[in-house]
Amino acid sequence: MAHIIDGKRIAAEIRETLRQEVQWLREQRGLVPGLAVIIVGDDPASKVYVRMKRQACENAGIASFHHELPGDVSEGALLDLIHRLNADPAVHGILTQLPLPGHISERAVLETISPFKDVDGFHPYNVGLLSIGKPLFSPCTPFGVMELLRVEGIDPKSRHVVVVGRSNIVGKPMALLMLAADATVTVCHSRSMDLPGLVRSADILVAAVGKPRMIPGEWIREGAVVIDVGTNRLADGSLCGDVDFASAAEKASHITPSPGGVGPMTIAMLLQNTVKSLRRTHGL
Repeated sequence: MAHIIDGKRIAAEIRETLRQEVQWLREQRGLVPGLAVIIVGDDPASKVYVRMKRQACENAGIASFHHELPGDVSEGALLDLIHRLNADPAVHGILTQLPLPGHISERAVLETISPFKDVDGFHPYNVGLLSIGKPLFSPCTPFGVMELLRVEGIDPKSRHVVVVGRSNIVGKPMALLMLAADATVTVCHSRSMDLPGLVRSADILVAAVGKPRMIPGEWIREGAVVIDVGTNRLADGSLCGDVDFASAAEKASHITPSPGGVGPMTIAMLLQNTVKSLRRTHGL
């Protein structure tokens, strides 16, 4: 039976370290990290994520600036808000909760956020730095995966990593971070031939495809490390990952649950990037 990687515990330890760091910054330097979160519309899942981020900020002592806009807000009004936040010295990180309404260009929004406050790591400037192995801010979910592996003592160096999913948010940056860690990387997607065979070749599998229990245990190589990024809501309201946890845990050496694995790490890395942004701004 696989060792279950406890993302909740590891994330809590990171947040506690950050809380102490933020306290030191406030008491010794008079500085408070600030994170601005913008949510557009009434998407229930987005509201849950934003509430969790806000609570995590408060617990860590990070100032949280919450901007909730109606779903019919114009793109121009949203971009004007981002420009004001770019210029606000109290704000060190800006993120706009995705998805956005169809009449707003996601690309325009992400490119308007200052790359030096882009704590999500989605601005083309930061994607470019990541691609050459010199990231300013790494995207939070892949960054969280790398931290989980580090804490668990799992070194990707010289190992075959298979990433299932090629999104700009997880799949592509995950592959880049693994390459930077000297792994051999295969990226799979919906048009890949022989997906079961590719998954079976993985020493480390990262599943980020967004389809509930798409990857069964029979696809998992004996002793592989399984990182399940997916969080999918089923018809009965329960949550599950992209991997069939019960059958995969019989084959894997290590596995993350979903929920409770990668998800908590995403928020912890968001806070870490925000503190990093403040330190960069003040040369600390």
